Amino acid sequence: MLRLLEANRWATPVLALLSREQGSRFAVIARAFDLSHNSLTRCLVHLKECGWVIPNPGHGHPLRPEYLLSEAGRPVGALCERIEAARARLKLATGALPRWSLPLVAGLGPDWARFGEIQAQLAPVTPRALSTTLKAVIDEALVHRRLEDRYPPLPLYALTAKGQELARALTG
Repeated sequence: MLRLLEANRWATPVLALLSREQGSRFAVIARAFDLSHNSLTRCLVHLKECGWVIPNPGHGHPLRPEYLLSEAGRPVGALCERIEAARARLKLATGALPRWSLPLVAGLGPDWARFGEIQAQLAPVTPRALSTTLKAVIDEALVHRRLEDRYPPLPLYALTAKGQELARALTG
């Protein structure tokens, strides 16, 4: 599920908003995140394909929400609210982390892991994408990197306390 959330940069905040507000209109969502029409359209199409968002089936008042969470989208929306609350507490901007960061944080524990082990766990991530993601989460102080003193040096990765807090939000 985290991989589907990360497939679109705005999926998590949009689902959190829809969950918190119990639906919303296109213009309100676009304004809340300063999104272009095309970006929000792509995000909503992705969320509909995942089965998490549905267009409001009824007609009525012009202020009625255009988009609602589906039955399958309600638990995902609640998860996204927890993720966004953790991001706010940790002072992480919505677009600050790359695509594989949430699955990486969820899968990595406080124990040290090698690059190859992480890559196998996150398959089909490419080495370049994983390397970029690791650099970004290290820069945000979510992950520690340690070099084992041997030949050749062996880099190991583990979650920091900040990363563990985000991981707790991801697992519930």
